[in-house]
Amino acid sequence: MSDARSRLLELFKSRAVSFGKFKLASGRESTYYINSKKVLFHSEAVWLLGELLWQATNDLHIQAIGGLEVGAIPMATAAVLRYHEQGRVLEGFFVRKQAKEHGSKSRVEGEVKAGDNVVVIDDVLTTGESVAQAIAEVEQIGAKVLRVVCIVDRLEGARERLAKYDFRPLFTIRDLGIETPSNGEPEA
Repeated sequence: MSDARSRLLELFKSRAVSFGKFKLASGRESTYYINSKKVLFHSEAVWLLGELLWQATNDLHIQAIGGLEVGAIPMATAAVLRYHEQGRVLEGFFVRKQAKEHGSKSRVEGEVKAGDNVVVIDDVLTTGESVAQAIAEVEQIGAKVLRVVCIVDRLEGARERLAKYDFRPLFTIRDLGIETPSNGEPEA
């Protein structure tokens, strides 16, 4: 495991994981919750994430990186900064959950256009439904999704939901020390 990956994992374990009773964005209930925002606004973590997103995507010829608000916003920022450090131009974008009633009324904010190759990112995936919404919006404008990258895959269906894409989680819940037995219910 690279030093950047090890350190980001350590930050996620110490800052983002909580145990209790939680309702997830997917509607499912869980005995643990991963609040990535407790990590994604930390200076060291953002730099580490930029490095790991660079490592996960620099083999591609992409024009943009982004995903569904809110989790993808700091992720895209970290990635575009790292690309700039490497002398490569990359646009960031985010997909609104709902179009605004004013302005352009676009759900995709940033410079993404038909024909662009993009990577769609998200922080924590359970079923993959949220990231699928972002994918649908960028594909609707004619961009091509070359890869999907998330920080943590909860191992509850996202990989299967995204089977037609090159899906690469940086971590799974097992990396965070959380196991899921064969019945799919998480164990702490």
